[in-house]
Amino acid sequence: MRTSPVLCLTALAGKSLATFDPREATIASTHHDIYTGLATCRDVVTSFLSRIEKLNNHTNAIIALDPAALDLADEFDEKLAANNATYVPLSCIPILLKDNYDTASIPTTGGNLDLSKSQPSIDAPAVAALKKAGAIILGKANLHELALEGLSVSSLGGQTINPYDYTRTPGGSSGGTGAAIASSFAVFGTGSDTVNSLRSPASANSLFSCRPTRGLISRAGIVPISYTQDVIGPIARSVGDVATALTVMASVGYDASDNATSLVPAGIEGTDYALGLSAGSLKGKRFGLLEGFFNRTASNETSPVNQAMANITAKLHRAGATVVPITDSLYNATAILKLDTQRYEYREEMNAYLQRASLGGEHPETLNELYASKKFVVIPSQYEYVNTALVSSTGNATYNTVQAGIQNLTLALQRTFTAHDLDAIIYPEQKNIVVPIGSASQSGRNGILAALTGTPVVTVPVGFSPASATAPRGIPIGMEILGRSWTEALLLQIAWQIEQFGSIRRIPEWAEEVVDIKTYDAVPSITPNRGNINAAYPLGNLA
Repeated sequence: MRTSPVLCLTALAGKSLATFDPREATIASTHHDIYTGLATCRDVVTSFLSRIEKLNNHTNAIIALDPAALDLADEFDEKLAANNATYVPLSCIPILLKDNYDTASIPTTGGNLDLSKSQPSIDAPAVAALKKAGAIILGKANLHELALEGLSVSSLGGQTINPYDYTRTPGGSSGGTGAAIASSFAVFGTGSDTVNSLRSPASANSLFSCRPTRGLISRAGIVPISYTQDVIGPIARSVGDVATALTVMASVGYDASDNATSLVPAGIEGTDYALGLSAGSLKGKRFGLLEGFFNRTASNETSPVNQAMANITAKLHRAGATVVPITDSLYNATAILKLDTQRYEYREEMNAYLQRASLGGEHPETLNELYASKKFVVIPSQYEYVNTALVSSTGNATYNTVQAGIQNLTLALQRTFTAHDLDAIIYPEQKNIVVPIGSASQSGRNGILAALTGTPVVTVPVGFSPASATAPRGIPIGMEILGRSWTEALLLQIAWQIEQFGSIRRIPEWAEEVVDIKTYDAVPSITPNRGNINAAYPLGNLA
Protein backbone atom coordinates (compact mmCIF):
# COMPACT_ATOMS: atom_id res chain seq x y z
CA MET A 1 0.00 0.00 0.00
CA ARG A 2 1.36 3.43 -0.94
CA THR A 3 1.99 5.90 1.86
CA SER A 4 -0.31 8.91 1.71
CA PRO A 5 1.58 12.00 0.59
CA VAL A 6 -0.54 14.00 3.02
CA LEU A 7 0.72 11.89 5.93
CA CYS A 8 4.29 12.35 4.77
CA LEU A 9 3.83 16.08 4.51
CA THR A 10 2.20 16.26 7.91
CA ALA A 11 5.09 14.38 9.50
CA LEU A 12 7.66 16.69 7.94
CA ALA A 13 5.82 19.99 8.44
CA GLY A 14 7.85 22.50 10.39
CA LYS A 15 11.10 20.52 10.05
CA SER A 16 12.78 22.62 7.40
CA LEU A 17 16.38 21.78 6.64
CA ALA A 18 16.77 25.16 4.93
CA THR A 19 18.52 23.53 2.00
CA PHE A 20 16.50 25.12 -0.81
CA ASP A 21 18.71 26.27 -3.67
CA PRO A 22 16.97 28.91 -5.82
CA ARG A 23 19.57 28.81 -8.58
CA GLU A 24 17.93 27.38 -11.69
CA ALA A 25 15.00 26.16 -9.56
CA THR A 26 11.94 24.91 -11.44
CA ILE A 27 8.34 24.42 -10.41
CA ALA A 28 9.00 20.70 -9.95
CA SER A 29 12.21 21.11 -7.94
CA THR A 30 10.61 23.74 -5.71
CA HIS A 31 7.60 21.54 -5.03
CA HIS A 32 9.89 18.60 -4.31
CA ASP A 33 11.72 20.53 -1.62
CA ILE A 34 8.53 21.86 -0.04
CA TYR A 35 6.53 18.64 -0.14
CA THR A 36 9.36 16.49 1.19
CA GLY A 37 10.05 18.89 4.05
CA LEU A 38 13.47 20.00 2.83
CA ALA A 39 12.26 23.62 2.86
CA THR A 40 9.31 25.65 4.00
CA CYS A 41 7.50 28.06 1.74
CA ARG A 42 9.08 30.89 3.74
CA ASP A 43 12.53 29.39 3.02
CA VAL A 44 11.73 29.40 -0.69
CA VAL A 45 10.44 32.97 -0.75
CA THR A 46 13.22 34.38 1.43
CA SER A 47 15.87 32.64 -0.67
CA PHE A 48 14.71 34.57 -3.74
CA LEU A 49 14.29 37.82 -1.79
CA SER A 50 17.82 37.41 -0.46
CA ARG A 51 19.17 36.99 -3.99
CA ILE A 52 17.29 40.02 -5.22
CA GLU A 53 18.42 42.20 -2.33
CA LYS A 54 22.09 41.23 -2.75
CA LEU A 55 22.43 40.73 -6.50
CA ASN A 56 19.93 43.06 -8.20
CA ASN A 57 22.73 45.61 -8.64
CA HIS A 58 24.18 43.31 -11.32
CA THR A 59 21.12 43.74 -13.55
CA ASN A 60 18.85 46.47 -12.14
CA ALA A 61 15.98 44.19 -13.11
CA ILE A 62 13.54 44.76 -10.23
CA ILE A 63 11.37 47.86 -9.82
CA ALA A 64 9.43 46.91 -6.66
CA LEU A 65 8.76 44.02 -4.28
CA ASP A 66 5.33 43.00 -3.04
CA PRO A 67 5.01 43.39 0.76
CA ALA A 68 2.46 40.54 0.88
CA ALA A 69 4.93 37.86 -0.26
CA LEU A 70 6.14 36.71 3.17
CA ASP A 71 2.65 36.70 4.68
CA LEU A 72 1.43 34.48 1.85
CA ALA A 73 4.36 32.13 2.40
CA ASP A 74 3.57 31.89 6.11
CA GLU A 75 -0.10 31.24 5.38
CA PHE A 76 0.85 28.33 3.11
CA ASP A 77 3.20 26.87 5.72
CA GLU A 78 0.51 27.09 8.38
CA LYS A 79 -1.99 25.29 6.16
CA LEU A 80 0.57 22.65 5.29
CA ALA A 81 1.35 22.05 8.96
CA ALA A 82 -2.37 21.76 9.71
CA ASN A 83 -2.86 19.32 6.83
CA ASN A 84 -5.16 21.92 5.25
CA ALA A 85 -3.15 22.97 2.21
CA THR A 86 -4.64 23.02 -1.27
CA TYR A 87 -2.33 21.44 -3.81
CA VAL A 88 -2.60 23.54 -6.93
CA PRO A 89 -0.19 23.84 -9.91
CA LEU A 90 1.79 26.81 -8.56
CA SER A 91 1.59 26.31 -4.79
CA CYS A 92 4.29 28.54 -3.24
CA ILE A 93 5.98 29.25 -6.58
CA PRO A 94 7.63 32.71 -6.41
CA ILE A 95 7.15 34.67 -9.63
CA LEU A 96 7.83 38.14 -10.99
CA LEU A 97 5.49 40.24 -13.11
CA LYS A 98 6.44 42.70 -15.79
CA ASP A 99 5.43 46.08 -14.41
CA ASN A 100 2.60 46.57 -16.86
CA TYR A 101 0.40 43.91 -15.19
CA ASP A 102 -2.24 45.40 -12.89
CA THR A 103 -1.85 44.41 -9.24
CA ALA A 104 -4.00 45.64 -6.37
CA SER A 105 -1.14 45.25 -3.87
CA ILE A 106 1.47 47.51 -5.50
CA PRO A 107 1.41 50.22 -8.20
CA THR A 108 1.51 49.36 -11.90
CA THR A 109 3.83 51.87 -13.53
CA GLY A 110 4.93 50.72 -16.96
CA GLY A 111 8.32 52.03 -15.83
CA ASN A 112 7.04 55.59 -16.26
CA LEU A 113 7.64 58.26 -13.62
CA ASP A 114 4.23 59.80 -14.27
CA LEU A 115 2.59 56.46 -13.37
CA SER A 116 4.68 55.79 -10.27
CA LYS A 117 1.62 56.25 -8.03
CA SER A 118 -0.95 54.70 -10.36
CA GLN A 119 -2.71 52.06 -8.27
CA PRO A 120 -5.16 49.52 -9.71
CA SER A 121 -7.86 48.37 -7.30
CA ILE A 122 -8.11 44.90 -8.84
CA ASP A 123 -5.63 42.41 -10.25
CA ALA A 124 -5.48 41.73 -13.97
CA PRO A 125 -7.37 38.49 -14.73
CA ALA A 126 -4.11 36.70 -15.60
CA VAL A 127 -2.64 37.80 -12.27
CA ALA A 128 -5.74 36.59 -10.43
CA ALA A 129 -5.38 33.21 -12.20
CA LEU A 130 -1.73 32.93 -11.17
CA LYS A 131 -2.64 33.70 -7.56
CA LYS A 132 -5.53 31.23 -7.61
CA ALA A 133 -3.08 28.59 -8.78
CA GLY A 134 -0.93 29.30 -5.71
CA ALA A 135 1.80 31.57 -7.13
CA ILE A 136 3.41 34.09 -4.79
CA ILE A 137 4.17 37.35 -6.54
CA LEU A 138 7.53 38.64 -5.36
CA GLY A 139 7.24 41.93 -7.19
CA LYS A 140 7.57 43.78 -10.47
CA ALA A 141 10.33 43.74 -13.07
CA ASN A 142 11.61 46.68 -15.08
CA LEU A 143 10.71 47.00 -18.74
CA HIS A 144 11.31 49.31 -21.61
CA GLU A 145 9.21 52.32 -20.70
CA LEU A 146 5.55 51.61 -21.45
CA ALA A 147 6.77 48.57 -23.44
CA LEU A 148 7.48 50.72 -26.51
CA GLU A 149 10.97 49.51 -27.47
CA GLY A 150 13.43 46.73 -26.87
CA LEU A 151 16.22 48.33 -24.84
CA SER A 152 14.65 47.92 -21.36
CA VAL A 153 15.36 51.43 -20.12
CA SER A 154 12.72 53.45 -18.27
CA SER A 155 12.42 56.75 -16.45
CA LEU A 156 11.33 54.97 -13.25
CA GLY A 157 13.48 51.83 -13.40
CA GLY A 158 16.61 53.02 -15.19
CA GLN A 159 18.58 50.74 -17.51
CA THR A 160 18.34 46.98 -17.00
CA ILE A 161 21.65 45.27 -17.80
CA ASN A 162 22.10 41.97 -19.59
CA PRO A 163 23.27 39.47 -16.93
CA TYR A 164 25.63 37.82 -19.41
CA ASP A 165 27.34 41.02 -20.61
CA TYR A 166 27.22 44.23 -18.58
CA THR A 167 27.76 46.32 -21.72
CA ARG A 168 24.61 45.09 -23.45
CA THR A 169 20.85 45.37 -23.09
CA PRO A 170 18.74 42.39 -21.95
CA GLY A 171 16.44 42.62 -24.95
CA GLY A 172 12.99 44.02 -24.40
CA SER A 173 10.56 45.28 -23.70
CA SER A 174 10.24 42.55 -21.04
CA GLY A 175 13.97 42.78 -20.38
CA GLY A 176 13.60 43.12 -16.62
CA THR A 177 11.74 39.82 -16.50
CA GLY A 178 14.32 38.18 -18.77
CA ALA A 179 17.31 39.39 -16.77
CA ALA A 180 15.64 38.47 -13.46
CA ILE A 181 14.72 34.93 -14.46
CA ALA A 182 18.14 34.30 -16.02
CA SER A 183 19.61 35.40 -12.67
CA SER A 184 17.30 33.11 -10.63
CA PHE A 185 15.41 35.94 -8.92
CA ALA A 186 12.18 33.88 -9.25
CA VAL A 187 11.06 30.55 -10.66
CA PHE A 188 9.44 32.19 -13.70
CA GLY A 189 8.12 35.54 -14.81
CA THR A 190 5.61 37.17 -17.11
CA GLY A 191 5.91 39.50 -20.05
CA SER A 192 3.87 41.13 -22.76
CA ASP A 193 4.55 41.17 -26.48
CA THR A 194 3.45 43.77 -29.01
CA VAL A 195 6.21 43.12 -31.55
CA ASN A 196 9.05 41.13 -29.93
CA SER A 197 8.78 41.57 -26.21
CA LEU A 198 8.28 38.03 -24.90
CA ARG A 199 10.78 36.63 -27.36
CA SER A 200 13.62 39.17 -27.42
CA PRO A 201 14.32 38.85 -23.65
CA ALA A 202 14.12 35.05 -23.86
CA SER A 203 16.62 35.06 -26.71
CA ALA A 204 18.98 37.49 -24.97
CA ASN A 205 18.88 35.65 -21.62
CA SER A 206 19.02 31.96 -22.63
CA LEU A 207 15.38 31.37 -21.68
CA PHE A 208 12.17 29.85 -23.02
CA SER A 209 8.99 31.82 -23.66
CA CYS A 210 5.62 31.53 -25.34
CA ARG A 211 3.85 34.25 -27.26
CA PRO A 212 0.38 32.64 -27.44
CA THR A 213 -2.22 32.93 -30.16
CA ARG A 214 -4.04 36.24 -29.77
CA GLY A 215 -7.12 35.53 -27.66
CA LEU A 216 -5.78 32.56 -25.69
CA ILE A 217 -5.02 34.74 -22.63
CA SER A 218 -7.04 37.77 -21.57
CA ARG A 219 -5.11 41.03 -21.92
CA ALA A 220 -7.43 42.96 -19.59
CA GLY A 221 -5.55 44.83 -16.89
CA ILE A 222 -2.33 45.08 -18.90
CA VAL A 223 -1.04 48.54 -19.83
CA PRO A 224 -1.92 48.45 -23.54
CA ILE A 225 -0.37 49.53 -26.83
CA SER A 226 -2.18 47.76 -29.64
CA TYR A 227 -5.41 45.77 -29.69
CA THR A 228 -4.22 44.01 -32.84
CA GLN A 229 -0.77 43.04 -31.62
CA ASP A 230 -0.71 42.84 -27.80
CA VAL A 231 -0.50 39.45 -26.07
CA ILE A 232 0.87 38.29 -22.72
CA GLY A 233 2.65 35.12 -21.64
CA PRO A 234 5.36 33.43 -19.54
CA ILE A 235 9.17 33.45 -19.59
CA ALA A 236 11.04 30.64 -17.80
CA ARG A 237 14.20 28.55 -17.61
CA SER A 238 12.52 25.35 -18.87
CA VAL A 239 9.85 24.32 -21.35
CA GLY A 240 7.95 22.53 -18.60
CA ASP A 241 7.62 25.70 -16.55
CA VAL A 242 6.48 27.69 -19.59
CA ALA A 243 3.82 25.04 -20.28
CA THR A 244 2.52 25.05 -16.71
CA ALA A 245 2.47 28.85 -16.52
CA LEU A 246 0.72 29.09 -19.89
CA THR A 247 -1.93 26.63 -18.73
CA VAL A 248 -2.66 28.72 -15.65
CA MET A 249 -2.70 32.07 -17.47
CA ALA A 250 -5.01 30.70 -20.17
CA SER A 251 -7.41 29.32 -17.54
CA VAL A 252 -9.11 32.72 -17.39
CA GLY A 253 -10.99 31.63 -20.51
CA TYR A 254 -13.52 33.98 -22.02
CA ASP A 255 -13.28 37.49 -20.61
CA ALA A 256 -15.81 40.12 -21.61
CA SER A 257 -13.17 42.77 -20.96
CA ASP A 258 -11.12 41.38 -23.86
CA ASN A 259 -13.37 40.19 -26.67
CA ALA A 260 -10.42 38.53 -28.47
CA THR A 261 -10.87 35.70 -25.96
CA SER A 262 -14.11 34.77 -27.74
CA LEU A 263 -11.99 33.50 -30.66
CA VAL A 264 -10.73 30.44 -28.76
CA PRO A 265 -12.13 27.39 -30.59
CA ALA A 266 -13.83 24.42 -28.97
CA GLY A 267 -11.34 21.92 -27.65
CA ILE A 268 -8.64 24.48 -26.87
CA GLU A 269 -10.04 26.11 -23.73
CA GLY A 270 -8.90 24.23 -20.65
CA THR A 271 -5.92 22.58 -22.36
CA ASP A 272 -3.18 21.46 -19.97
CA TYR A 273 -0.05 22.30 -21.94
CA ALA A 274 2.20 20.49 -19.49
CA LEU A 275 0.57 17.15 -20.27
CA GLY A 276 2.08 15.22 -23.14
CA LEU A 277 5.17 17.41 -23.52
CA SER A 278 7.32 14.34 -24.02
CA ALA A 279 4.81 12.56 -26.23
CA GLY A 280 5.92 14.20 -29.45
CA SER A 281 8.87 13.46 -31.69
CA LEU A 282 10.99 15.46 -34.10
CA LYS A 283 11.16 12.52 -36.50
CA GLY A 284 9.09 13.30 -39.56
CA LYS A 285 8.46 16.93 -38.56
CA ARG A 286 8.77 19.52 -41.31
CA PHE A 287 10.17 22.96 -40.54
CA GLY A 288 10.28 25.98 -42.82
CA LEU A 289 13.45 28.06 -42.41
CA LEU A 290 12.82 31.73 -43.25
CA GLU A 291 15.90 32.81 -45.20
CA GLY A 292 14.71 36.42 -45.27
CA PHE A 293 15.03 36.61 -41.48
CA PHE A 294 18.82 36.21 -41.53
CA ASN A 295 21.64 38.69 -42.03
CA ARG A 296 24.19 36.58 -43.89
CA THR A 297 26.86 39.28 -43.90
CA ALA A 298 29.68 38.02 -41.69
CA SER A 299 30.44 40.13 -38.62
CA ASN A 300 31.04 39.77 -34.89
CA GLU A 301 27.36 40.66 -34.36
CA THR A 302 25.74 38.39 -36.98
CA SER A 303 28.05 35.39 -37.42
CA PRO A 304 27.36 33.89 -33.95
CA VAL A 305 23.62 33.93 -34.74
CA ASN A 306 24.11 32.28 -38.12
CA GLN A 307 26.39 29.64 -36.61
CA ALA A 308 23.96 28.86 -33.79
CA MET A 309 21.13 28.45 -36.30
CA ALA A 310 23.29 26.21 -38.49
CA ASN A 311 24.05 24.05 -35.45
CA ILE A 312 20.41 23.69 -34.42
CA THR A 313 19.34 22.98 -38.00
CA ALA A 314 21.90 20.17 -38.19
CA LYS A 315 20.55 18.72 -34.93
CA LEU A 316 17.01 18.80 -36.29
CA HIS A 317 18.16 16.91 -39.37
CA ARG A 318 19.90 14.29 -37.23
CA ALA A 319 16.72 13.89 -35.18
CA GLY A 320 14.82 12.95 -38.34
CA ALA A 321 13.21 16.30 -39.14
CA THR A 322 13.15 17.99 -42.54
CA VAL A 323 14.13 21.65 -42.81
CA VAL A 324 12.80 23.41 -45.91
CA PRO A 325 14.36 26.75 -46.91
CA ILE A 326 11.64 29.39 -47.45
CA THR A 327 12.93 32.04 -49.84
CA ASP A 328 9.71 33.97 -50.57
CA SER A 329 10.45 37.69 -50.78
CA LEU A 330 7.36 38.28 -48.64
CA TYR A 331 9.31 37.29 -45.51
CA ASN A 332 11.29 40.45 -44.98
CA ALA A 333 10.94 41.73 -41.42
CA THR A 334 11.74 45.33 -42.38
CA ALA A 335 9.07 45.39 -45.07
CA ILE A 336 6.49 43.66 -42.89
CA LEU A 337 7.09 46.24 -40.15
CA LYS A 338 5.27 48.81 -42.31
CA LEU A 339 2.03 47.08 -41.26
CA ASP A 340 2.63 47.83 -37.55
CA THR A 341 -0.63 49.09 -36.00
CA GLN A 342 0.77 50.72 -32.85
CA ARG A 343 0.66 54.33 -34.02
CA TYR A 344 -3.04 54.02 -34.86
CA GLU A 345 -4.23 52.12 -31.78
CA TYR A 346 -1.96 53.36 -28.99
CA ARG A 347 -3.72 56.58 -27.97
CA GLU A 348 -7.21 55.06 -27.92
CA GLU A 349 -6.06 52.00 -25.99
CA MET A 350 -4.10 54.00 -23.40
CA ASN A 351 -6.86 56.55 -22.90
CA ALA A 352 -9.32 53.74 -22.16
CA TYR A 353 -6.86 52.15 -19.71
CA LEU A 354 -6.10 55.41 -17.88
CA GLN A 355 -9.79 56.25 -17.53
CA ARG A 356 -10.94 52.91 -16.09
CA ALA A 357 -12.89 53.07 -12.84
CA SER A 358 -10.62 50.42 -11.34
CA LEU A 359 -7.49 52.56 -11.75
CA GLY A 360 -6.87 54.69 -8.67
CA GLY A 361 -3.95 56.65 -7.29
CA GLU A 362 -2.31 59.56 -9.08
CA HIS A 363 -2.02 59.24 -12.84
CA PRO A 364 -2.69 61.18 -16.04
CA GLU A 365 -6.08 60.74 -17.65
CA THR A 366 -4.92 60.63 -21.27
CA LEU A 367 -1.86 59.67 -23.31
CA ASN A 368 -1.40 63.29 -24.37
CA GLU A 369 -1.38 64.36 -20.72
CA LEU A 370 1.20 61.69 -19.91
CA TYR A 371 3.60 62.92 -22.58
CA ALA A 372 3.02 66.56 -21.65
CA SER A 373 4.58 65.78 -18.25
CA LYS A 374 8.10 65.40 -19.74
CA LYS A 375 8.61 62.48 -17.33
CA PHE A 376 9.69 59.91 -19.87
CA VAL A 377 12.82 58.59 -21.51
CA VAL A 378 13.43 59.87 -25.03
CA ILE A 379 14.32 57.09 -27.49
CA PRO A 380 14.24 58.39 -31.06
CA SER A 381 13.21 55.05 -32.55
CA GLN A 382 10.03 54.82 -30.46
CA TYR A 383 8.93 58.43 -30.28
CA GLU A 384 8.66 58.93 -34.01
CA TYR A 385 5.52 56.86 -33.89
CA VAL A 386 4.46 58.23 -30.48
CA ASN A 387 4.36 61.69 -32.04
CA THR A 388 2.12 60.20 -34.72
CA ALA A 389 0.04 58.31 -32.17
CA LEU A 390 -0.78 61.50 -30.25
CA VAL A 391 -2.77 62.75 -33.25
CA SER A 392 -3.62 59.49 -35.00
CA SER A 393 -6.36 56.92 -34.47
CA THR A 394 -8.10 53.92 -35.96
CA GLY A 395 -10.24 56.44 -37.83
CA ASN A 396 -7.34 57.25 -40.17
CA ALA A 397 -7.91 56.10 -43.75
CA THR A 398 -4.50 54.42 -43.79
CA TYR A 399 -5.50 52.22 -40.84
CA ASN A 400 -7.92 50.28 -43.01
CA THR A 401 -5.17 49.81 -45.59
CA VAL A 402 -2.84 48.48 -42.89
CA GLN A 403 -5.47 46.04 -41.62
CA ALA A 404 -6.07 44.80 -45.15
CA GLY A 405 -2.34 44.25 -45.50
CA ILE A 406 -2.33 42.23 -42.26
CA GLN A 407 -5.14 40.03 -43.56
CA ASN A 408 -3.18 39.40 -46.75
CA LEU A 409 -0.05 38.58 -44.76
CA THR A 410 -1.98 36.16 -42.55
CA LEU A 411 -3.41 34.36 -45.58
CA ALA A 412 0.04 34.21 -47.22
CA LEU A 413 1.51 32.67 -44.07
CA GLN A 414 -1.16 29.97 -44.09
CA ARG A 415 -0.45 29.29 -47.76
CA THR A 416 3.23 28.82 -46.89
CA PHE A 417 2.32 26.25 -44.23
CA THR A 418 0.07 24.39 -46.66
CA ALA A 419 2.31 24.58 -49.74
CA HIS A 420 5.29 23.09 -47.88
CA ASP A 421 3.30 20.83 -45.53
CA LEU A 422 4.96 22.44 -42.51
CA ASP A 423 4.54 21.69 -38.83
CA ALA A 424 6.28 24.94 -37.84
CA ILE A 425 8.44 27.76 -39.14
CA ILE A 426 11.82 28.58 -37.58
CA TYR A 427 14.17 31.55 -37.69
CA PRO A 428 16.50 33.44 -35.31
CA GLU A 429 14.68 35.80 -32.97
CA GLN A 430 17.28 38.42 -33.81
CA LYS A 431 19.58 38.63 -36.83
CA ASN A 432 22.39 39.88 -34.61
CA ILE A 433 23.28 39.45 -30.95
CA VAL A 434 21.55 41.77 -28.53
CA VAL A 435 22.68 45.39 -28.90
CA PRO A 436 24.93 47.42 -26.57
CA ILE A 437 23.52 49.78 -23.95
CA GLY A 438 23.20 53.21 -25.50
CA SER A 439 22.05 51.94 -28.90
CA ALA A 440 19.31 53.86 -30.67
CA SER A 441 17.11 50.78 -30.99
CA GLN A 442 17.10 46.98 -30.65
CA SER A 443 18.02 46.23 -34.25
CA GLY A 444 17.54 43.06 -36.24
CA ARG A 445 14.56 41.52 -34.45
CA ASN A 446 12.14 39.28 -36.34
CA GLY A 447 9.06 39.25 -34.12
CA ILE A 448 6.79 41.32 -36.34
CA LEU A 449 5.47 38.33 -38.35
CA ALA A 450 3.77 36.66 -35.38
CA ALA A 451 2.75 40.00 -33.89
CA LEU A 452 0.71 40.95 -36.94
CA THR A 453 -0.73 37.54 -37.76
CA GLY A 454 -1.58 36.67 -34.15
CA THR A 455 0.09 33.27 -34.47
CA PRO A 456 1.84 31.49 -31.58
CA VAL A 457 5.62 31.32 -31.09
CA VAL A 458 7.75 29.40 -28.62
CA THR A 459 11.29 30.76 -28.21
CA VAL A 460 14.13 28.40 -27.30
CA PRO A 461 17.86 28.94 -26.55
CA VAL A 462 20.07 27.69 -29.39
CA GLY A 463 23.54 28.92 -28.49
CA PHE A 464 25.93 31.64 -27.37
CA SER A 465 28.36 34.01 -29.00
CA PRO A 466 32.07 33.39 -28.27
CA ALA A 467 33.23 34.37 -24.79
CA SER A 468 34.78 37.80 -24.38
CA ALA A 469 36.13 40.08 -21.67
CA THR A 470 32.64 41.48 -20.97
CA ALA A 471 30.77 38.24 -21.65
CA PRO A 472 32.74 35.42 -19.99
CA ARG A 473 30.16 32.81 -21.04
CA GLY A 474 29.11 34.45 -24.28
CA ILE A 475 25.88 36.24 -25.19
CA PRO A 476 22.74 34.09 -25.55
CA ILE A 477 21.04 33.48 -28.91
CA GLY A 478 17.47 32.26 -29.33
CA MET A 479 15.28 30.78 -32.05
CA GLU A 480 11.58 31.30 -32.70
CA ILE A 481 9.30 28.35 -33.51
CA LEU A 482 6.13 29.72 -35.13
CA GLY A 483 3.01 27.65 -35.71
CA ARG A 484 -0.51 27.90 -36.98
CA SER A 485 -3.04 29.49 -34.62
CA TRP A 486 -3.93 27.44 -31.51
CA THR A 487 -1.00 25.00 -31.92
CA GLU A 488 0.75 25.91 -28.66
CA ALA A 489 0.68 22.27 -27.54
CA LEU A 490 2.55 21.15 -30.66
CA LEU A 491 5.09 24.00 -30.43
CA LEU A 492 5.81 23.20 -26.79
CA GLN A 493 6.32 19.53 -27.65
CA ILE A 494 8.82 20.58 -30.33
CA ALA A 495 10.56 22.90 -27.88
CA TRP A 496 10.73 20.11 -25.29
CA GLN A 497 12.37 17.81 -27.82
CA ILE A 498 14.91 20.52 -28.65
CA GLU A 499 15.54 20.99 -24.93
CA GLN A 500 16.52 17.30 -24.82
CA PHE A 501 19.39 17.89 -27.27
CA GLY A 502 21.45 18.89 -24.26
CA SER A 503 21.90 21.74 -21.86
CA ILE A 504 22.21 24.78 -24.09
CA ARG A 505 21.20 27.17 -21.34
CA ARG A 506 23.99 28.51 -19.10
CA ILE A 507 23.55 30.46 -15.88
CA PRO A 508 25.32 33.86 -15.83
CA GLU A 509 28.73 33.51 -14.20
CA TRP A 510 28.09 35.91 -11.31
CA ALA A 511 24.66 34.36 -10.68
CA GLU A 512 26.30 31.13 -9.51
CA GLU A 513 27.00 32.85 -6.17
CA VAL A 514 25.38 31.16 -3.18
CA VAL A 515 23.52 33.84 -1.22
CA ASP A 516 22.87 33.28 2.47
CA ILE A 517 19.15 33.27 3.24
CA LYS A 518 18.30 36.27 5.40
CA THR A 519 15.68 36.35 8.11
CA TYR A 520 13.11 38.97 7.19
CA ASP A 521 10.47 40.50 9.41
CA ALA A 522 9.08 42.18 6.31
CA VAL A 523 9.78 42.20 2.58
CA PRO A 524 12.74 44.52 1.92
CA SER A 525 12.33 47.56 -0.29
CA ILE A 526 14.08 47.90 -3.64
CA THR A 527 15.15 51.20 -5.16
CA PRO A 528 15.83 50.97 -8.90
CA ASN A 529 19.01 52.62 -10.13
CA ARG A 530 17.56 55.41 -12.25
CA GLY A 531 20.96 57.06 -12.27
CA ASN A 532 22.30 54.48 -14.71
CA ILE A 533 20.22 55.78 -17.62
CA ASN A 534 22.70 56.31 -20.43
CA ALA A 535 23.26 59.88 -21.59
CA ALA A 536 21.71 58.80 -24.88
CA TYR A 537 18.35 58.51 -23.12
CA PRO A 538 17.56 61.83 -21.41
CA LEU A 539 14.21 62.73 -19.91
CA GLY A 540 12.46 65.41 -21.90
CA ASN A 541 10.36 66.64 -24.74
CA LEU A 542 9.15 64.75 -27.73
CA ALA A 543 11.15 65.70 -30.80
